[in-house]
Amino acid sequence: MSIRVALHHQTTYSYDRLVTIFPQLVRLRPAPHCRTPIAAYSLKILPQPHFLNWQQDPHGNYLGRLVFPEQANKLSIEVDLVAEMTVINPFDFFLEPNAEQWPFFYEPWLVEELRPYLAAETPGPALSQWLDSVSRDKRRTVDFLIEVNRRLSQEIGYVIRLDPGVQSCEQTLTLARGSCRDSA
Repeated sequence: MSIRVALHHQTTYSYDRLVTIFPQLVRLRPAPHCRTPIAAYSLKILPQPHFLNWQQDPHGNYLGRLVFPEQANKLSIEVDLVAEMTVINPFDFFLEPNAEQWPFFYEPWLVEELRPYLAAETPGPALSQWLDSVSRDKRRTVDFLIEVNRRLSQEIGYVIRLDPGVQSCEQTLTLARGSCRDSA
């Protein structure tokens, strides 16, 4: 049985005179590949008239491009959605046969396609030390990933952090705490 959650988001800008509202890019629609079922979605835009064109970025996320042909003294963007919070099996995936054991290596053509995701900065001392402590023994890839996540969960305390941005690996490891975005 799933739980249904209703979410409401509204952003409003009011001006003391008529202004030109330049094109806006709205990222307030769940991606088509999200695993959480979306039972209902509604987007309300003021002022009228306006033009809304949906696009997708290279990662498959929806982008709403808004154009306002007339001046207005208010801009309002309102989203309502209903999501079904279902239990998702995190192991509902398969690995290619050549990736079932860690370490594994990508085929050259795939390395080229994954290049943006494989780029990494030079690790600092805290991250280097942590990476050096990770076992390089050959084992099932899923077991390797579970172990890395278990260690991170045990070694980095979760905190709600309202500061903008993401902490560096060095900060998160040195402080031994961070928000979910810092631990990712």
